[in-house]
Amino acid sequence: MPLSAAASAREILVRLHDVMAARSNAQAKLNQVVEIIGEALDSEVCSIYLLREGVLELFATRGLDPAAVHVTKLALGEGLVGTIAADVEVLNLDEAASHPHFVYRPETGEDRFQSFAGVPIIRRERAVGVLAVQHHEARKYADVEIEALQTVAMVLSELIANAGLIDGPSGAADGTRPQSTASVRISGQKLVDGMAAGYAVFHQPRITIEHTVAEDTEAERHRVYAAFDKMREQIDRMTREAEFGVGGEHEEVLATYKMFAYDEGWGRRINEAIDSGLTAEAAIERVQQRTRQRMRQIDDPLLADRMHDLEDLSNRLLRIVSGQMGTAAQLGLRQDTILIARNLGPAELLEYDRRRLKGVILEEGSLTAHVTIVARAMGVPVLGRARDVRRLIADGDLLLLDVSEGSVVVRPSAGMEEAFDAKLALRQKRRAAYAALREVAPETKDGHRLTVMVNAGLRDDVAALDLTGADGIGLFRTEFQFLVSATLPSRERQQRLYREVLDAAGDRPVVFRTIDIGGDKALPYLKDDPAGEENPAMGWRALRLGLERDGLMKVQARALLEAAAGRTLNVMFPMVSEAWEFDEAHALFEAQRDWLAARGRRLPNEIRYGAMLEVPSLAYQLDLLLPKLQFLSIGTNDLTQFLFAADRANPKLAERYDWLSAAILRFVASVIEPARAAGVTLTVCGEMGGRPLEAMALIGLGIERLSITPAAVGPIKAMIRSLDRGAVMSEMQRLLAAPPRDFRGAIAAFAAAQGVELG
Repeated sequence: MPLSAAASAREILVRLHDVMAARSNAQAKLNQVVEIIGEALDSEVCSIYLLREGVLELFATRGLDPAAVHVTKLALGEGLVGTIAADVEVLNLDEAASHPHFVYRPETGEDRFQSFAGVPIIRRERAVGVLAVQHHEARKYADVEIEALQTVAMVLSELIANAGLIDGPSGAADGTRPQSTASVRISGQKLVDGMAAGYAVFHQPRITIEHTVAEDTEAERHRVYAAFDKMREQIDRMTREAEFGVGGEHEEVLATYKMFAYDEGWGRRINEAIDSGLTAEAAIERVQQRTRQRMRQIDDPLLADRMHDLEDLSNRLLRIVSGQMGTAAQLGLRQDTILIARNLGPAELLEYDRRRLKGVILEEGSLTAHVTIVARAMGVPVLGRARDVRRLIADGDLLLLDVSEGSVVVRPSAGMEEAFDAKLALRQKRRAAYAALREVAPETKDGHRLTVMVNAGLRDDVAALDLTGADGIGLFRTEFQFLVSATLPSRERQQRLYREVLDAAGDRPVVFRTIDIGGDKALPYLKDDPAGEENPAMGWRALRLGLERDGLMKVQARALLEAAAGRTLNVMFPMVSEAWEFDEAHALFEAQRDWLAARGRRLPNEIRYGAMLEVPSLAYQLDLLLPKLQFLSIGTNDLTQFLFAADRANPKLAERYDWLSAAILRFVASVIEPARAAGVTLTVCGEMGGRPLEAMALIGLGIERLSITPAAVGPIKAMIRSLDRGAVMSEMQRLLAAPPRDFRGAIAAFAAAQGVELG
């Protein structure tokens, strides 16, 4: 039976308010709660399980055998109740016994009931219990009933916490120190490279909601309105005061963040939660819980990042409405600090004193997250996906953050500190030495001048040309502008970015790759993109998507052509699989050039066309393709996964297939001579070319142009200047003729014998 209007969530909360206000003990209150909920939802069974000493214990029930109370216990992950608590997710089943995790406990007498619904009781972002209902007949509970259960679960979390019925959270999350004070190393994902030492500061002490049931709904609503006004004022001020120099993609990030702050739908959902009888704080938390549940279901990292931005704003709103504004930023940093947070929004990061903020550790985070982009602009190293930081780190612990190693050392020993300081000093010395190579040409010992270019994707990345002395931008990833934008970038915005990049590059070449979106880089504002691809890296993406959505590609073509007026335009098409795909893309650009010319628009002096060689099939069509190209770039990142049928995002496969293998090196070698014979410039793009040993091997094959990350330019220049090109070419020819089992070891041994500088 669906929940009736008389038994709405608000009506349940009104009755629960009286229960919570009564002087009876906690057990008596829980016994009353299960009766109230069971009656309201017309369920024969309503049960409350609480987490005690690491297991879920049946604390109160209506409908199950009363003798099972305090007797029936389930481990986290055991049975339906344990699954709900472990996953912090809702279960709604019309046939409970058919679920693979169903466990029957005979002492409860629950074999008479078919349907089951349960929700986690959440306290400080973890499940501390489960509220469940059961029914004789097979039926799924309606959405409004599940919503009522989740709202009631919030109230229960307050009741049971105040009564001391649940295990207290451990570690730094509640301000206590970890059980161990020994040194520990925590691994994570490299988001923004760098090294830093500092003391642990938690970004945000957790706000505990003391009162969940509203006395005056209208008063709560006005509190939320006032908090929204104050939050928007803060966001507006921070975006005005952000200082990054002139321009930058981070400005678009902050504009997107501001858009969330003014989202009417978000405010409406909070109002609906207040209507159900919750206080302003509880209503914000209730909507935030829904956001977290949605985040756990989102596979698309870009959508997940935007949900993180919304959660960041929820945290800010909750602090304002509760009057608890004391984040670490507001309190001020007193010493060199490594900031720790579950996640951060870009505006929150901007609040910190950059003189004291040395690094950031995130429990979540991703390479495309807005906060990562802003941190990179600030020059703050960031380690993401660091597990158990709240359990293993206490406020004030000394931390040694080394993002290049993907780790942080907590409470280091004196020896660890000494080793870290030595590595940091060596890194700074090397950086100084690499900086000294800025004006030095990448020329080998035997006098062969090579070309070293950088990969870029944001306006700020162009500054790396002057900082490193690179020869140009060999790969400008135009999709980055699309990935950090909440809406499709207009032609004017695209044109402005491309013109600014060309202006900053001056007479150095810039190769613009047309957008590589779709598949694993889906854009939420392209509504009809294929979803749920089993293998998105090999799916409907890049040029495949661009040719289908020719309107999108035409806009980009016009933006590039107009931005490069009076200059040379180098345009490259990604993921070309067959020669005809290049022909269609080339024809599209030429048609746009003709369209602009017919209208008297100023055009580039020259257009040079190129293709990315990432799909192995293209190597067998080079005789058809090379006569049409001015340049060809080998994309080693995608090429490796396609050649080995190994998803590079799969951690089990990430290190399994080596770039220094005969398969990869022979493939690259097979392309060099045809390209040279056709007069086509050949470049290797991707991480392979940015690693000194791998780059040395590529040079030994005959590669003369590399496009790499800016940070790799110094080390690669140093390697090139210590290298005898003729000697390494002879060695590579010998090794490829009879490949050794340990190809990497053989090349490394050669480099050591020759005194090649590998950093």
